[in-house]
Amino acid sequence: MDEKGYESLKIENIVASGVIADAIDLESVSGKIKNCELNTKRFPGAVYRIEKPKIASLIFSSGKVVLTGIRRPEDLQDGLEIIMRSLRDAGVDTYSEPQVAVTNIVCSYDMGKYINLNKVVITLNLENIEYEPEQFPGLVYRIDDPKIVALLFSSGKIILTGGKRIEDVKRGLDFLEQRLETIL
Repeated sequence: MDEKGYESLKIENIVASGVIADAIDLESVSGKIKNCELNTKRFPGAVYRIEKPKIASLIFSSGKVVLTGIRRPEDLQDGLEIIMRSLRDAGVDTYSEPQVAVTNIVCSYDMGKYINLNKVVITLNLENIEYEPEQFPGLVYRIDDPKIVALLFSSGKIILTGGKRIEDVKRGLDFLEQRLETIL
């Protein structure tokens, strides 16, 4: 991600979800896998935390899984393999080719300059903007293509969320910078 113009773009979180088995006995699995917790009074799935790469996974009896806390795209596959191996070792009949896909990428970016949020509101399309400084200090800008939501802060920091590929996030950032260029 260090191509020209993206030096300060940093992945903060990648979320992926999918199906890894037909069914999973969560009681059995949580007792056999270290760092796997089950408390059905609080949450219907098991929470399995792995250390390297640092990922938290939510495992459901339906065979569905959600992985979060991923910081690098390559960690998704590594983490998924660890989870699958642990489940197999615990007696779960997992799919040989699980259907897991990225559902959200959250990135941070620093423009390196002050953003006058009031000026942004006045200048840009109000339809795509939410700004209520009494409620939240950031401006919410919804980009239609790619479908990205950007949170802009007066400090110049931006949070981009909603992309399924890093290319989506970069395209959203390019669009946003192009729009802000005339204002800043």
